[in-house]
Amino acid sequence: MFIGIVGPRCSGKHTIAETLIQDYGFQMLRLESSPHEDRPCHDNALSFPTFDTLLSHVTERWRENFVTCDIDAPCLESAQKRPFFLLVSVNAPISLRFQRYLGTSKEIMSMEKFVQVDDAVMFYPQNDSASLHSIMATADVCITNTSINTSAFREQLLKLDLTNPERLRPSWDTYFMHLSDLAARRSNCMKRRVGCILVKDSRIVATGYNGTPRGLRNCNEGGCGRCNGNAPCGMGLDRCLCMHAEENALLEAGRSRVDFGHGVVLYCNTCPCLGCAIKIVQIGVKEVVYSRSYGMDEMTEKPNEVMSFTAFSKDDANVLSR
Repeated sequence: MFIGIVGPRCSGKHTIAETLIQDYGFQMLRLESSPHEDRPCHDNALSFPTFDTLLSHVTERWRENFVTCDIDAPCLESAQKRPFFLLVSVNAPISLRFQRYLGTSKEIMSMEKFVQVDDAVMFYPQNDSASLHSIMATADVCITNTSINTSAFREQLLKLDLTNPERLRPSWDTYFMHLSDLAARRSNCMKRRVGCILVKDSRIVATGYNGTPRGLRNCNEGGCGRCNGNAPCGMGLDRCLCMHAEENALLEAGRSRVDFGHGVVLYCNTCPCLGCAIKIVQIGVKEVVYSRSYGMDEMTEKPNEVMSFTAFSKDDANVLSR
């Protein structure tokens, strides 16, 4: 794993690097032109004249663990092509970062000057390069460091489990749950976005999302009176013209095309309603995985004698876990 860390001054970049080095055995890498030479984590760092040579060194040893704080826009474009690279951004309130600066810097500037310098780095880059703000927006993991001291921040980092392999290559469950969220983007229902993926032996059989049937006006264009009338959750469903994502996926799959006897899992970003749960049981699906609750969850779980429900939740690092 190769972790690149970006963030504004005194946000905690080097505390992250030091934690990775001390607790996980990472090797620090730096550029010879690095402005961070006075940090303890650089004592045993490997130095390189250019980022290309640094990246070449990592690529030849990609099974080992490396970390660097020397990441800018041109470097990032090259690094993000590598499947073993993880970009971590860290930020903190500017008043807190100024207090940290006062406690560590030999040359003291005023609060006003600190803010001006910080804004220039974050939002007004020189030589038409990307701003730090835009680089941080592409991070795989975003950390907010409001810790009062280094020890507290280290505890926060250990809980985040930055070295989790799923951050580089998601498990099947995580992968299909993300695809469910992507399918939901196609929803035309104006009340709720729901996406569904039907999987057989880790292969996608069908996808579905909620909305009005083919040929009818889209719900978000006024096609469904029940939804556009802002009916409460679970009420007036007999008047709703929107098909549910699960229904669409099951119809797309068709019982004659799929052997539902073994290895079929339905992934949905929202817990199925009772009506969909009944249809799921009838067609033969034995397992449902969902990530968000719904107002009818208790009723939906009644068919669980013949079907397994698994709830997923996203932690602070946006990694799905059972």
